[in-house]
Amino acid sequence: MTTSTHIKRFSARGLLPAWFFLALLLVACGDSGPPSVQESVLRRGNGAEPESLDMHNAISTEAGDVQRDLGEGLLGFSPTGELRAAAAERWVISDDGLEYTFSLRPEARWSNGEPVTAADFVYSFRRLVDPATAALYLISVTNIENADKIIAGELSPGALGVAAVSTHEFRIRLNSPVPYFLSLLTHPSTFPLHRASVERLGDEHLRAGNLVSNGAYKLQERQVGSHVELVRNEYYWDNENTKIDRVVHYVTPEPMAELNRFRAGELDMTRTIPPESFVQMKDERPDEVRTSPSLAVYYYGFNLTKPSFRDNPKLRQALSMAIDRETIADEVMGRGETAAYGWVPDGTANYQPRRFSYADMSRKERHHTARQLYREAGFGENNPLTIEVRFNTSNVHQRIAASVQAMWKEVLGIGTVLINEEFHVLLANVEQKDITQVFRLNWSGEYNDAHTFLSMFESDNPSNLTAYQSVEYDSLMDRAAAQTDPDRRKVFLAEAEGLLLNDHPAIPIYFYVNKSMVSKRVQGWGDNVLNYHYSQHLSLAAEE
Repeated sequence: MTTSTHIKRFSARGLLPAWFFLALLLVACGDSGPPSVQESVLRRGNGAEPESLDMHNAISTEAGDVQRDLGEGLLGFSPTGELRAAAAERWVISDDGLEYTFSLRPEARWSNGEPVTAADFVYSFRRLVDPATAALYLISVTNIENADKIIAGELSPGALGVAAVSTHEFRIRLNSPVPYFLSLLTHPSTFPLHRASVERLGDEHLRAGNLVSNGAYKLQERQVGSHVELVRNEYYWDNENTKIDRVVHYVTPEPMAELNRFRAGELDMTRTIPPESFVQMKDERPDEVRTSPSLAVYYYGFNLTKPSFRDNPKLRQALSMAIDRETIADEVMGRGETAAYGWVPDGTANYQPRRFSYADMSRKERHHTARQLYREAGFGENNPLTIEVRFNTSNVHQRIAASVQAMWKEVLGIGTVLINEEFHVLLANVEQKDITQVFRLNWSGEYNDAHTFLSMFESDNPSNLTAYQSVEYDSLMDRAAAQTDPDRRKVFLAEAEGLLLNDHPAIPIYFYVNKSMVSKRVQGWGDNVLNYHYSQHLSLAAEE
């Protein structure tokens, strides 16, 4: 699906300056003139097409990587994953943990040169919780005062607990203490928006030439299905430390095609490494293979608005138990991925993940129990089940789906119809919940805490794409949120995960490992569990 593209080479500052033409004239006359300046261009493989560049209407990791280049929140991460000051240069937290006051950088500017102010953050936070926005990611703001009532339509967005204390002082008031709240403020959904552009242009504000951003880069061009091209934001407060002039995020939905482009010198870094080529790349290019632990889970979700799945937990468990996770992790993937017998990955801070009750069964025992549950669910040889599984365009997803199809057939006698869709189509279908039955997605932790994985199954969370509903689960998550004692909080989170695993609203299949091909000319790369690699942290060594 991916084809080779060529980017246009323009000056990072717009029109070429007069001295450049003078230099050409001098060279023609035999004078060397001033030295030419080589524009640096970083070419990134970005996976599937970002569904949107709107900070409030995107949820994918592909969109997030582009948005972290375009925008900047109150805080960000260092190359190795430590929290650091970003649009806010400092902050103060009240003794009760409920009030956060941020001092914005006076020198911060939008890409049109206007100052970034506290009012911009107020506007953005209010837009995020406004039901009319229909934002997909609200975890970052649900603990802010009155957010839940605004999202439910009971109060207006103006009632949100945020305020511009002064031009550069922004205050947030919480309902209860949140130990990881600062990490939430690194998410693109909390980045400021340029109000005048949004209100004057509507969705057109996302177009190149219209999009006003506050990050290290600004939008130069977007060609759907091909690439998103960014150029340096000369007004960015830390522009002097931004080393790369131009960044091109290429749409690379097929990992093997992405790898081939890297090997041909068309990409400087890839989003992933295809399983069938991982060992070869380790042998041929060990210095360019980058792997690290990851906070991410690959899963199959059930559409629980469909009675056949909603009202039949035994069927959901049978389907889960029939999948041989070790085979998928070790043989289909084979890059260090681990079989997922729980929802929260190992390595999550201050938390011991729970596991399925059958995690330690032998394969034979799991399959025997799966067949028994399948019969108890009302299916068998005389009443076979056929399931549709939807996944987005990728050879890897195709191979996993084919493996699951074979496992379900062998263990349960189920017929599985595999449906391949472009990512934006898949995501739209999953959100609408009209035609989907079982779907492939993954969840990447936005901060290192069990909450980022467990909160997505709360009843009122827009990220709850399975439509799982459990009063008991919601209560456990609420009790965890009310805890100031981290050990007590951990107990409620573990109970919630145990309940989730017992209910099987989704099938976790494997936990990811971060893996990318990174050219030796890319400098400043840092491994981190969140797999965030801001372009502004990178530089390019001179070509040999």
